Amino acid sequence: MSAVEIKKGIYWVGAVDWDIREFHGPSYHTTRGTTYNAYLIIDDKITLVDLVDADFVDVMLDNIREIVDPSKIDYVVVNHVEPDHSGAFPTLMKYAKNAKVFCSKNGKDAMLHHYFGDYSYEVVKTGDVIELGKRTIKFVEAPMLHWPDSMFSYVEEESLLFPNDAFGQHLASTGRFDDENDMCTIMEEAKRYYANILMPFSALVVRKIEEIVKMGLKIDMIAPSHGIIWRSSPEKIIEKYMQWGKGETTKKAVIAYDTMWFSTEKMARSIIEGLSSEGVETKLYKISRSDVNDIMTDILDAKAVLVASSTINNTMLPDVAYFLEELVGLRPVKKIGASFGSYGWGKGAVANIEKRIKDAGISIVKEGLQIKYVPTEEDLKACYEFGKEIGKMIE
Repeated sequence: MSAVEIKKGIYWVGAVDWDIREFHGPSYHTTRGTTYNAYLIIDDKITLVDLVDADFVDVMLDNIREIVDPSKIDYVVVNHVEPDHSGAFPTLMKYAKNAKVFCSKNGKDAMLHHYFGDYSYEVVKTGDVIELGKRTIKFVEAPMLHWPDSMFSYVEEESLLFPNDAFGQHLASTGRFDDENDMCTIMEEAKRYYANILMPFSALVVRKIEEIVKMGLKIDMIAPSHGIIWRSSPEKIIEKYMQWGKGETTKKAVIAYDTMWFSTEKMARSIIEGLSSEGVETKLYKISRSDVNDIMTDILDAKAVLVASSTINNTMLPDVAYFLEELVGLRPVKKIGASFGSYGWGKGAVANIEKRIKDAGISIVKEGLQIKYVPTEEDLKACYEFGKEIGKMIE
């Protein structure tokens, strides 16, 4: 992709990665690819905001050369040091030898640990401003959204926010802007992105948006570091982030389970019927056959999370354990939960699942339901009632 002018004299100079299918190791499945967004501001001080993954440094440099010789770059703003955003830094600096590098205090520490070289760093904090000429950049620290070094950069004269990993999506596309893409797809990927990356930091998300509002920053374009640029409806993604951050839910439940000989699955299907009888939308996932990222995306706006497993070796099946480890790490907000499962000669799965559900910050609202071997008709009725009772707790 060639450089794209997003505002007069401001260009997207990033790269589109059509082929990537795993991110953060194997924990995030990027089924629609991604972009690495970098932005070039042409002013008295030529400024590059964010960079790209090291594998795409030549693409970024070629895009910059369409506008200006990289050696003429005066400032480099590193909003976040994670290598998908800063990996191209050492190569860029071979060209922009005299460029000054702006980052947060934690950002400088991380850059020194990643790239070791003797670069000209200037530490900035919330409220600091640098003059580019006709434009200024104001900085807003955003620690733990989603690394300690993270910060936002804001061009006041353009009402343009560069929030790095906030408001992004993993989505490869030929269109750089929201109004050049299918909005349903964009919001689906934005929700998936939030659920699997930013959900543990929901309280910080809300506070940061409230801080930006209090600072009086007018925003008519949001240019994140992954996915599309919000130019027609930036308020839409801000509103969604507030809803997700506050843990607002719909009348919805998610059942995530695994089973050896289908007894736990039979229980799950009867529990769904009970939930549905109370008008609760329910999503059913067999964990061993599902993408955990999809499950987490549905959990984001669900009120109830039910987790189930048959017992093996006095505990849950391995895929359920992996799922719960992810759930504990992501710590969904304001959820209720319960557990159920079948067992043979010994129990264990339900008790261990309940412990991990509590570790994830989810409130257990009903004692776990356990059935020995194969559920009878009477057992399945009990499962139905189990679902119905939980359904009555969901508004």
